[in-house]
Amino acid sequence: MTVFTNPLTRQLVDFISGIGIQVRAGTTPDNVILPGILVDNGTLLVDESKLKYPGDLLHEAGHIAVMTSSQRETSHNDVSKNAGDEIAALAWSWAALVHLNLAPEVVFHADGYKGGSASLIEAFSNGSNLGVPLLQWMGLTFDEKKAGQLNSKAFPHMQRWLRE
Repeated sequence: MTVFTNPLTRQLVDFISGIGIQVRAGTTPDNVILPGILVDNGTLLVDESKLKYPGDLLHEAGHIAVMTSSQRETSHNDVSKNAGDEIAALAWSWAALVHLNLAPEVVFHADGYKGGSASLIEAFSNGSNLGVPLLQWMGLTFDEKKAGQLNSKAFPHMQRWLRE
């Protein structure tokens, strides 16, 4: 088992590993999307010395989680191929931080999301369903209506964390 020194990094890695996404420590190149994180065939390679924001691990894990297994097997570095992928990863990240009882700023920090972090925090905090229809279609969560019909919990509660 890889040991990370930052307690938040350890907490996030434990969660991500626990839902079935492999995480390993290693050296990442400089040309990655987020400093210190490389997605490689569905595995998160983490270079803790370069990791600027541990919460970015949840966002990248969200990208992996919403892929099909065949997509995960061939994913590398830039895993956001379209707006739908990004929106699903945003919603997944929100659900994960709520599940882990973390402050929204851990994932949606001021240096991320092209200056839109505060707007995303506000939207999700006010019950926005941004990305929820995609996550529901993927079999990961239920919106309020479907949850009511099934007498289940709605987003941000997740029925499962990893797309089949």
